[in-house]
Amino acid sequence: MEILKYCVSDGQSGIRIDRYLSEKNEELSRSYIQKLLKEQKIMVNGSPVKANYKVQNQDDISVEVPDMEEPDILPEDIPLDILYEDDDVLIVNKPKGMVVHPSAGHTSGTLVNAIMFHCKDNLSGINGVLRPGIVHRIDKDTTGALLVCKNDNAHKDLAEQLKEHSIKRRYRAIVTGVLKEDEGTIEGPIGRHPVDRKKMAINYKNGKDAVTHYKVLERFKNATYVECRLETGRTHQIRVHMTSIGHPLLGDEVYGSGKNPYHLQGQTLHAMILGFIHPATGKYMEFTAPLPEYFLKLLEKLRK
Repeated sequence: MEILKYCVSDGQSGIRIDRYLSEKNEELSRSYIQKLLKEQKIMVNGSPVKANYKVQNQDDISVEVPDMEEPDILPEDIPLDILYEDDDVLIVNKPKGMVVHPSAGHTSGTLVNAIMFHCKDNLSGINGVLRPGIVHRIDKDTTGALLVCKNDNAHKDLAEQLKEHSIKRRYRAIVTGVLKEDEGTIEGPIGRHPVDRKKMAINYKNGKDAVTHYKVLERFKNATYVECRLETGRTHQIRVHMTSIGHPLLGDEVYGSGKNPYHLQGQTLHAMILGFIHPATGKYMEFTAPLPEYFLKLLEKLRK
């Protein structure tokens, strides 16, 4: 166990403690700091505080960083569809039905199990033992391009690009109903649903800013094929935003109507294009994950 100590200087008063500490120590991600705060491993002047505590001049802060646990998550020889790989990053085309990282009671068959087998010990450790290498995620039933970091320097760089919204992300989706406008922008903060905690919702009181741009690619009798461009990356963002304008994604069992005439497995959503500045070379790179077979077959059905 390591104890880190900080004393707040005058110019930093008023900053949230999770932000203050993540800026002070690049080794600690903001989400990991929030976890330590919940576990009361961070003390201010001898007392535990919450993540929204704003630091004050001369505050004495101590952070108890537990020793790295050995993961009981095992590498598994699960085939990966690799779009690109070098010493710093790995881009995989995630299949439908695969969970990105393990969670309580769900420690096998995930993308993390597969990349631990493929990369051996070459994965960033910033997000802890459950999410080695994972800098962003996509839902279990969403397919497409996902970025994995093979070392901490790459992880820090790409996490910063995500924070600044400079990573290019284009999704393809099929929504219910026919969109009238050829393109549009949906803005609405996303947070936990006030009643159903398993769902996200537009939440003006406790949500985080979220912006989705959409463009119609093709219209069908009762559905529309769209491209969505994310400015922010909130949980279930496209699914919540499209539902908010009356056009939930086809097959979406959480936000849709529950009717599933095409026998789909979850929402029809594909992370198609991923572009970013390479953390080592400084050059812009862009990757395209081809549409999965189920998606192409559905488009054919809809065109008939």
